[in-house]
Amino acid sequence: MGMNEVFIAELQQEAAATRKLLERVPMDKADWTPHAKSMKLGNLAHHVSELLGWTMVTLDQDELDFAKWEYKPVVPKTTEELVKNFDEQVAKATECLKKADDAKFMENWTMRQGEKIFFTLPKAAVLRSFVFNHEVHHRAQLGVYLRLLDIPLPSSYGPTADETNM
Repeated sequence: MGMNEVFIAELQQEAAATRKLLERVPMDKADWTPHAKSMKLGNLAHHVSELLGWTMVTLDQDELDFAKWEYKPVVPKTTEELVKNFDEQVAKATECLKKADDAKFMENWTMRQGEKIFFTLPKAAVLRSFVFNHEVHHRAQLGVYLRLLDIPLPSSYGPTADETNM
């Protein structure tokens, strides 16, 4: 089994959990935030929906330089648009992973802002931390937002209090 197959399996498992959560995001409350220093619900949900797209940035490039990056997020207006964006990113990430051989995962990747280097790691480590773990981290934040909005949470790794009689 190649490394790409291991990453695809992980991506598919995590994507299923993420999709269930995104399906419950009330985009009519996109401007809601639990705290003045927190992201708005719509921005956080969009970030979760796009993060797996960073698979391509990791595997198809050797660095991300924020000094040269022109990021312009577009927050979906509906939950359906949010989920559609996520599904598109999952499909693209899966195809990108299918094309990567084991040597690709051992190549170095750098995150920088001009001359300031934040880190340089093998692409396999970047995928695990900067892409997959990053998505799980923000998915957990999104779960807290939904809990505070009294929206029942779906399972990720087992039943939630909303799905059992605990």
